[in-house]
Amino acid sequence: MSRPRLLLLDEPSLGLAPMVVEEIFRVIKDLRSRGISILLVEQNVMGALNISDRGYIMEIGRMAAHGKATEMRGDDEVRRRYLGK
Repeated sequence: MSRPRLLLLDEPSLGLAPMVVEEIFRVIKDLRSRGISILLVEQNVMGALNISDRGYIMEIGRMAAHGKATEMRGDDEVRRRYLGK
């Protein structure tokens, strides 16, 4: 428990105030920088993609999009459908 190699997180930002969400994502990013692998399930797509190496978007139980997080953030279709832009 004191030296995990993998951390599984399910909706860590759900229902939290925006300032708390920022802190949660900062802590996750810090843990990642320490070499801990993280599997993050999150509806806040942009927040998750901002701290991730890769992203997988599920829609109705099926893989809707996947790839490098930087590429997904810049993909017009992903932005339109899942990021509201």
